[in-house]
Amino acid sequence: MDQSKFNEKNTANEVLAIDLFCGCGGVTEGLKQAGFTVIAAVDNDPICCQTYRLNHPEVSLLEKDICKTSARSLKSILGKRKLDLLVVCAPCQPFSSLNKSKKPDERVYLILQSVRFTKALKPKYVLFENVPGITKNSTVINQLKSEFSKLGYNLSEPKQIDAADYGVPQRRVRCVIVASRKKMVDLPSPTTPTGHRITVRDAIGDLPAAGFINPKDSLHVCRKHSKITIDRLRHISHDGGSRDELPAHLRLQCHKKLDDTGEATYYCDVYGRMRWDTVAPTLTTGCTDVTKGRYAHPVFDRAITLREAALLQTFPIDYRFYGNSGQIARQIGNAVPVNLAKNLALIFLSNKGDKHRLTRAHREKQLKMSCQALHNAPPNRT
Repeated sequence: MDQSKFNEKNTANEVLAIDLFCGCGGVTEGLKQAGFTVIAAVDNDPICCQTYRLNHPEVSLLEKDICKTSARSLKSILGKRKLDLLVVCAPCQPFSSLNKSKKPDERVYLILQSVRFTKALKPKYVLFENVPGITKNSTVINQLKSEFSKLGYNLSEPKQIDAADYGVPQRRVRCVIVASRKKMVDLPSPTTPTGHRITVRDAIGDLPAAGFINPKDSLHVCRKHSKITIDRLRHISHDGGSRDELPAHLRLQCHKKLDDTGEATYYCDVYGRMRWDTVAPTLTTGCTDVTKGRYAHPVFDRAITLREAALLQTFPIDYRFYGNSGQIARQIGNAVPVNLAKNLALIFLSNKGDKHRLTRAHREKQLKMSCQALHNAPPNRT
């Protein structure tokens, strides 16, 4: 890519962002929808990078290990322009409550790579997004505060938020930290608080029935379940039913043991159905596998499709994914929901002119419009 075009100053009202640990592009999509120009991104996963390029070809993507990526390479892309926002969504697995491994995981320190990039790029703000478990690692948090203080940044206290409060039809609790060179910014008030949620029905209720083949959208196809899995699903009531409804001959042996020992509440969401008129449970990398959680369709005897999962993560309906079904499910489950990224990004635009000063009512309107667009856009091949 010709870097000469980056040697100009920011044009009027242009807001620039760089996306570290970009994955398949959920944050970048949200930033773009909010009004940012994303000029660069970094990730070392080749499958995610293929997806990223399909959807964000205009962004300079560095497919490299973050530890081996020089800050100078991003500085050359930025040129003489000023960076408004650096987004850091380091891998959350080391901090996740779902990670039962007791082995040391060097990935816990990847978030600290943000220090050297911040030193070189001098962004106005740095946004960190991760799982709440990151706050339990006091070593990392304290080092992050110390290093950013040396650079002249104020680091906010970690704040726990639910993506369902920000236009995402899914319960997804996250931790957000903001670093600022000047005054601190307040996180936005919920745009879709309790009582005004975007629901599973809003997100996927209008999709056509899924078969095993779909020439228009290869992601909206049924998973090929075993006969016994289908038999189990047929015995689970629509709209929120659970595995405790299964007759004895269809109960899994491991679940029988849990029931017998009084631990029936463990893994209670396995084989469960989503409810139409509430948010979905947290989507994981197993989001299209009914044995991994409450990922059965509210009424159909199948798991949700990859397209349905992507919509519950608020990706546009025409967002394209590269890879096989397992690789795509992993990308979707690991992604930051687009609407969450968008609504968090809007708080950094308040000083960039009237075109970016959005009221809460306007934001809610945008969310409703984007939700409607999920259904009105023509289906696409992946």
